[in-house]
Amino acid sequence: MLRGGRTMNMMRYTIIDTHGTASFVGPCDALRPLLIGCVGGAASLEDLLRAAERAGARNLIEPVTSALAVFDEHNAYGNYQAIHGALEHLRPHEVPPFRVVDDRTRQASLQAVKAGAIIFNLSRRRIVQIQNTFSDVQRMGIQARRLQRAGWQILP
Repeated sequence: MLRGGRTMNMMRYTIIDTHGTASFVGPCDALRPLLIGCVGGAASLEDLLRAAERAGARNLIEPVTSALAVFDEHNAYGNYQAIHGALEHLRPHEVPPFRVVDDRTRQASLQAVKAGAIIFNLSRRRIVQIQNTFSDVQRMGIQARRLQRAGWQILP
């Protein structure tokens, strides 16, 4: 993502729901809308992305879900050469959205990109900040209190 010749602030978001785990790189300013989606009770990746867009995030659901559909086509039946090749040859912020299907993709889903990496575990209502130089969720005041009142744990 380039704007004015400079790479925008971005971070890795990894979402765990009852269907599995998906990971994507997105703009840092999507963090607050994603948190609002958590407060609203999003139970799946798609629910969370829709809620985030309603809360002001731009251009999340279509690019992420479309890229995951392509991932599913190219990485079917246990043949993960396509995602392994992308992880090997692309810079971390260039890797398209992917599903966690093995140890290699799990490691990539935990790798910070630019401003950091955050895991949203929708099933367990946990937010894990692996690295977050953008905006510490625990220090977001009212947003952090809303998450905690909704039953979320925020881990450093």
